[in-house]
Amino acid sequence: MTDSVPQPGEPMPAPDIDAFYRLVAARRDMRNGFRPDPVSDEVLTRVLTAAHQAPSVGLSQPWDFLIVRDRAVRERVRALARKQQDVFAGSLPRSRALRFSDVKVEAILDTPVNIVVTCDPTRGGRHVLGRHAQPQVAAYSSVCAVQNLWLAARAEGLGVGWVSFFDERELSATLGLPPHLEIVAYLCVGHVTEFPPAPELAMSGWARRRPLAWAIHDERWGQRGLPGASPASLLADTLAAVTPVDAGAMAQARERQERLTKPSGSLGALEDLSVRLAGLAGDCPPPVPEPAAVAVFAADHGVHAQGVTPWPQEVTAQMVANFLAGGAVVNAIAAQAGAEVCVVDVGVAAELPSAPGLLPRKVRPGTADMTEGPAMSREEAQRAVEAGIETARDLVAAGNRCLVTGDMGIANTTASAALIAVFTGAEAQEVTGRGTGIDDEMWERKVGVIRRALARHQPDPADPLAVLAAVGGLEHAALAGFMLGAAALRTPVVLDGVIAGAAALVARALAPDVVDCLVAGHVSTEPGARCALTALGLRPLLDLDMRLGEGSGAALAVPVVQAAARVLRDVATFDSAGVSGAKE
Repeated sequence: MTDSVPQPGEPMPAPDIDAFYRLVAARRDMRNGFRPDPVSDEVLTRVLTAAHQAPSVGLSQPWDFLIVRDRAVRERVRALARKQQDVFAGSLPRSRALRFSDVKVEAILDTPVNIVVTCDPTRGGRHVLGRHAQPQVAAYSSVCAVQNLWLAARAEGLGVGWVSFFDERELSATLGLPPHLEIVAYLCVGHVTEFPPAPELAMSGWARRRPLAWAIHDERWGQRGLPGASPASLLADTLAAVTPVDAGAMAQARERQERLTKPSGSLGALEDLSVRLAGLAGDCPPPVPEPAAVAVFAADHGVHAQGVTPWPQEVTAQMVANFLAGGAVVNAIAAQAGAEVCVVDVGVAAELPSAPGLLPRKVRPGTADMTEGPAMSREEAQRAVEAGIETARDLVAAGNRCLVTGDMGIANTTASAALIAVFTGAEAQEVTGRGTGIDDEMWERKVGVIRRALARHQPDPADPLAVLAAVGGLEHAALAGFMLGAAALRTPVVLDGVIAGAAALVARALAPDVVDCLVAGHVSTEPGARCALTALGLRPLLDLDMRLGEGSGAALAVPVVQAAARVLRDVATFDSAGVSGAKE
């Protein structure tokens, strides 16, 4: 920093500004590489002084700092952390749990000093300025102190690691804290051999940093754009990012397949899939697409009023609760495949209580009856597509390398058949199935409903958003966006049944190259499913006479997709294994 002092109201000198931004960019959450040498009292005091200069609502200064050096105390704290790590590991899908076992998450005993930042929500009494309507800002103020401490420590060359694997009350009791205090942060502080060039969790592949452009909304939520830049469209930007696969990587993959210790073509469709994965990744061999995440998009349908299914509409919300409780078929199959399951509410008619694994993205409480008018407005269709894009972005940023489509919505096979008819030119009766097991009379009614809707709206497949608005479902729109978001991030998507197939036709109409990221997990017995896959040019990996939906068939295919990449990566070549190839 320079010695000059800026005049009141003026910015800091340019070198100081530059140094500050370098400091912010260089800060890391450290878990590795700590040195045993102590932190001097002088340095520690400077760091804590910076922390104590943090802003706080109403100048309430609710923080305190507990310095912990005693190894016996830290050993007890570490035991608490290890217990919670085991609980967390037990909650993870298998592939995530395996990766978590390789991640170092704390340095409690590796550092010479630990600092506990607490919050006293009672400090200042009842009338703290600015805390009346939002009492939680006491804790937020203490986080500002953590921020200052962390930046000051980095400036002093100290590494800081934030440990949060604790039951807060257990930790508080172990440290002998007064019961009214809240623990905001447990920090491990010490000198390090070096600071890594990027966050450790990003370097390990556990998660990715979200670009700034994803996080900025200008004037109103959903209206994106960097300050001073032209307003951005999430949909338009995503469509522009969906580009063809890497032909060079695909050529390398084909050549490598010919050198693997097996007869040429002996793995059939698995070989073709490995080549596609290499082209999508732009690398040969491609990374194994794990961990995987199933996103079950849930919504209700106004066309239910036309008697196209014997199931009551409230089953949609009831099944969402079942997914979240882990009791559905997709939960069991996803667990077998080592994949996580999340549920995205884009249009369930009922209000759903918050729950772990539920993403509230409701555009509207179900569509309107497509036989009486448009199922939704064009703006609502786009919002649902963008909800799917953001879901894909978030799951990929969280470290998932394979996305799986799931769906839930009573009467959604009716909307699916309508969409497939529009985009393939098939007749309604050719693509209409029996859904949840309807009889002949109800099937005839269902076909008639689809014909009436198509005749009323005359949807143009050249305008996919208009088609969605006219006869689609909110989950179809979100699934289409999910595929587009994944394709923009070069991430494979495993498709489930007829609902996913209908959504894939929409996605292809918006961005033809999206098909390169799509893998048909299976073919449903619903007639529209095979029609959709044929139109998309996709060969299903499995054909097991399934028609459940939920993402069950796609989840079942996930290990096959992963095996395709693993074979290309791990199987020895004839040269490396010393095996003779076929004679010319």
